[in-house]
Amino acid sequence: MIYPAVEHLKAEMQDRLRDQPALADAFACCFPNTLETTVRLLDDGTSFVFTGDIPAMWLRDSSAQVSPYLPLATHDAGLRRLISGLIERQARYLLIDPYANAFNAEPDNSGHTADRPPKGDWVWERKFELDSLCYPVSLLYRYWRTTQDETVFSEAVREMLQTVLRVMRTEQRHHEDSPYTFERPDPLLPSDTLTHGGRGSPVAYTGMVWSGFRPSDDACTYGYLIPANMFAVVVLGQLAQMAREALGDTELAACASALRNEIQQGIHAHGTVQHPVHGQIYAYETDGLGHHLLMDDANVPSLLSLPYLGYCPADDPLYLRTRRFILSPHNSTYFSGRYAAGVGSPHTPGGLIWPIALAMQGLTSTDQAERQQLLNTLTATTAGTHYMHESFHPNDPAHFTRPWFAWANSLFAEFVLASLQPESAQHTTSNGLTSSPRD
Repeated sequence: MIYPAVEHLKAEMQDRLRDQPALADAFACCFPNTLETTVRLLDDGTSFVFTGDIPAMWLRDSSAQVSPYLPLATHDAGLRRLISGLIERQARYLLIDPYANAFNAEPDNSGHTADRPPKGDWVWERKFELDSLCYPVSLLYRYWRTTQDETVFSEAVREMLQTVLRVMRTEQRHHEDSPYTFERPDPLLPSDTLTHGGRGSPVAYTGMVWSGFRPSDDACTYGYLIPANMFAVVVLGQLAQMAREALGDTELAACASALRNEIQQGIHAHGTVQHPVHGQIYAYETDGLGHHLLMDDANVPSLLSLPYLGYCPADDPLYLRTRRFILSPHNSTYFSGRYAAGVGSPHTPGGLIWPIALAMQGLTSTDQAERQQLLNTLTATTAGTHYMHESFHPNDPAHFTRPWFAWANSLFAEFVLASLQPESAQHTTSNGLTSSPRD
C-alpha cells in the first residue's frame, strides 16, 4: 500500500536534510521501514505488525513501530486503516492472554513451545511485562486524540480497557492474588525464566504493579519495575480521559484514576534512593522490602525516557539527577568507546550500546548541541547499512546485533523529526502533549 502522507514527508525531509547527506540517507531508509517490511493488512480489518527479524508481533514493539506515523494519520486514510487495525488486533490479543508479550499471526503455536505453563497457540511468548498492558492503551489514546475517530472503540477495545485494569489490580498483590507463573526449562540465560517456582522473587505490597519481565524481555531482579509503573501512571490517566470523554463511562474512569493514584503513591514511597554522588534519584527496580536496583536499560519504558512517556518534564530536578546517573559510569549499563557512548542492556552482554537509547537520549534532551551530536553518532554507526540495529560495539560498529529491528528504525526517525523542532520538542511527550509535573 502507498501512504501519501509518508511519501510526502519523506521527500520534504530529504530536501530539508540536503546539507546532511548521511542523516538524510538514514532517515530515508528508517522512516518507512516498518511500512515497507513489517506490516500485514489482514482480511478481517486488523493489522499484524511484526518486529523485524523475528516473525512475531510484540505489543510494545508494534505500538512503537507506528509511532512516527500517528501525526500523519489525520490526512492519510491508509495510515488510519493500518493503525486502527493494529489497535483492534492488539485488543483481541490481550483478550486471548493479557499476560503474553508477543503473538503469532495465526494460531499455529509458533514460538517458545517448552515454557511452563504451556502457552496458547496464538502466543509466541508469555512473559508478563507491565508495559505490554500500557503500550496498546497509549497507542489507542494517541490515535483517538490525533484523528478524533471514535469508531476505534469497538467491543474488543472496550473489553481490553477493562482487562488492563483488572490485571493491573491483580498484580498489585502478585504473590497473594495472581495466577501467573513462568518457567523456561534450560534457559540460555538466567534472565529468561522466573525464580521461586516461576513466581519471581518475594515482594511486599506497595501500591505499584508487579512485572515479571522488563521491556528487554529479561526477568526483573525485583518485581516492581519503576519506569514501567511510571508509564502506567501516564496510561491510566489517558484511560480515564477516554472513559469519560469517548465512552461516557464514569465508573471505568474512576477505577482508572484510583489505581493511578495508588501506583503514584507507591512510586513516591519506594521509588527513590540517595546516591552518594548524584543525590536523590529514581531506582530502576524495587521489591518494597528495602532492596533497590540502580541502573537503566535501553528498552522503553526506561528511566531515561520519562519525559518522552509524559511522566515528568525534561527539566524536572529529580529526573535530571537520575539522567546524570544514567549517562555516567555509575550506571552499570552505560558504555563508551571510540565511536560512541550510551546506554546498553544486560540483554546484549559485552558492552554494546543500543541505538534506541541514543535516540531516546536525544528525544529527552533540552540541549540542541547534544541532540546534534547524537544524530551524528547514530548515522556514523550503522556499519554502512543506513539502518539502526539492536546494539553495536562502541569500538567497532560493524559488530552489531539484529540487522532488521523496526522499533529502532522508527524511534530514530521520530528523533530526526523532533530534532527539526528543537524548542517544541524540549518539553513534549511521545503523544505530542505537554508533560505534566509529577503529582
